[in-house]
Amino acid sequence: MSPPTSADDRFAPLKVLSAYEMVAATIEREILAGTLCPGDGLGTELDLSRQFAVNRSTVREGIRILEQSGLVERLAGRRLFVTRPQPRSLSNRMAQAMVLHDVTFSEVFGAALVLEVGAAEQAAKCATPTDLAALEANQALALAARDDPERLAALDAAFHRLVAQATQNRVLELARESPSLLFLPTTAIICAQVPEAPGRLLEAHEALIDCLRRRDSEEAGRWMRRHVSDWMKGFRRTGRDPDAPVERALAVAATTET
Repeated sequence: MSPPTSADDRFAPLKVLSAYEMVAATIEREILAGTLCPGDGLGTELDLSRQFAVNRSTVREGIRILEQSGLVERLAGRRLFVTRPQPRSLSNRMAQAMVLHDVTFSEVFGAALVLEVGAAEQAAKCATPTDLAALEANQALALAARDDPERLAALDAAFHRLVAQATQNRVLELARESPSLLFLPTTAIICAQVPEAPGRLLEAHEALIDCLRRRDSEEAGRWMRRHVSDWMKGFRRTGRDPDAPVERALAVAATTET
């Protein structure tokens, strides 16, 4: 029989970590503290089971948690090494979390408006000649792909990634990546169904490159705001509901396309 509770109970029962969670937490703590660095070897599961004095299966479950987090990977057979999580892997997991939380395209749009405009303004201050060359090369490919919605959408995603890289700010670069992953499927749909969409997309890209070249931060922000707002207008033009959860909107889009 459970003990009675009262209004004065303020604390929830403690969760005791299992052995495999303790293995993962211990190794993660050493990585975050810098004691273990990317490239450092951890040995094998058998080595770790001896050190932790636990079963090999316990170590295996703990390592699986670290692998999923991108902190550990297997190289050279069974040996384990510390690694640095890849930005795309982190962004994919965040995008999945947003879908599971039923975020809507209106919410994604609101976040993207802030992040993309901020990135454009910062990029205008910090872009290097190498950044500008990469954006110009992207634009040349996009012009050639004007009549290929899927290819144009992929190049649009790459363009925004290049603008973020031009900020020289990795925090901003990582922050905008997750919501941007939810744009790609719909950008292709918009470019296929809204006749003027490819032209407006290419015009915005050209203007943004010019703003970055001239170091005009204010104008870069205005053009990016227009560019992202065009996405929402195009999304509505396709007949889809911006306030529907993202996954449902994508499912509707996939059904329509097939």
